Amino acid sequence: MKELDLGKERIPKLIKKFAIPCVISMIVAALYNIVDQIFIGWSEAGAFGNAATNIVYPFTVISLAFALLIGDGSAALFSLSLGAKDKEKTNKSIGNGLVLLLFISIALTILGLLFNKQILKLFGGNPNEVECYQYAKDYLRIICYGLPFYIIGQGLNASIRNDGSPKYAMLATVVGAISNIILDPIFIFVFKMSVKGAAIATIIGQILTFIISILYLMKSKQFKVNKESIKLNKGICFKIVSLGLASLITQLSIVIIIAVANNLVGKYGYMTMASTGVPYGAVIPLAVIGICMKVFGIVVSIVIGVSLGGMPIIGYNMGAGNTKRVKETIKYILITNLIIGFFAFIIFELFPEFIINIFGSGNGTEYMEFADYCLRIFLGGIILTCLIKSMSILLQSMGSSLKSTILALARDVIFFVPSIILIASLSHSVVTMLWSAIIADILAFITGVILLKQEFNQRKVLNY
Repeated sequence: MKELDLGKERIPKLIKKFAIPCVISMIVAALYNIVDQIFIGWSEAGAFGNAATNIVYPFTVISLAFALLIGDGSAALFSLSLGAKDKEKTNKSIGNGLVLLLFISIALTILGLLFNKQILKLFGGNPNEVECYQYAKDYLRIICYGLPFYIIGQGLNASIRNDGSPKYAMLATVVGAISNIILDPIFIFVFKMSVKGAAIATIIGQILTFIISILYLMKSKQFKVNKESIKLNKGICFKIVSLGLASLITQLSIVIIIAVANNLVGKYGYMTMASTGVPYGAVIPLAVIGICMKVFGIVVSIVIGVSLGGMPIIGYNMGAGNTKRVKETIKYILITNLIIGFFAFIIFELFPEFIINIFGSGNGTEYMEFADYCLRIFLGGIILTCLIKSMSILLQSMGSSLKSTILALARDVIFFVPSIILIASLSHSVVTMLWSAIIADILAFITGVILLKQEFNQRKVLNY
């Protein structure tokens, strides 16, 4: 890559070239769901519609998780193979990844259509909340039809970026998102399709991203997708999955958080009284937690974008044995994400009402009160979260899939889930249980520092 010499070009310049388009791509990808929630919040569906999308959201994240499992794994193997000058493995990393994405997307589509009732129940859907449940059912059914386009389009993004075309990867995502933003108000307000309209607009955007991504496969000079490269190889497939496992775990951990939180809300929401003496119920916490997770997702998307921007640089130089450049890249990424986390913390703590009003106004005292608690407490450890997510991807970039997976699991599964279940069961309060997120952030950050230091010492990347 003459234009982008990963072994010689200045690290800050390289990270900017890769990270800026990647950050934009990640933010835009996150907007697929957040834009739906904003327009739905201002529609007649209101809080019921937002609660419904929060119930379906985990299944969408599961789809993205498998897309990134294969997509990020293929991209990581591609960069490592490129640095090692292994042309055959370079081609197979992309070709095998594409086939795996196709198989997984078809399987998830069938699963979503056949077991929609079970899926809704798993993620907190309650048929007794008739209006909310019907919105969720409609949204899930329509979203399932677009899953193959969504999974393949998102899965190819990392490979396109690591091939030296971060702007093209950004274009593929941006075009789809802009389409969604334009079509959402048309289908929701003009055609009066409410939640169904939001789902249709989302699918159209995903199809556009898919088409643009597929077209790139024919123009790359670094890899070739042909009959030989798409023949599945057990060794290649295993390596792709192992390298992408941290990305899968990172996304599935979000699913676990929402599933556990949604079910606890259904159990304890009516036991928790607002300052007005009225219980919060189930719909208010469901809607608000969904919004918080989407806002949280925007910040994490920026952090992941910056970290992924360093992936081709770290992967290439690890493969080439240039540990000095690996060291410089890691330091630059961690400092950048620390600054991002700090600014996010200030916004969440000082302006929670402004953020929540973006998703609709006039939702009542109880709604705004719980939203204030949720943003300030649940997202109170965002600085540590940013560093945790960044360290997990850095470990993945260095080829340490096991440590990366452990760290990805640490915050959201190993520490958060037991904490929120224990606190909620003892306090019977949907407000008190929000503190579990900060507890998980502290413990996971300590774990991340230990794992990253171990990896540095083993590879002698840094001198302590």
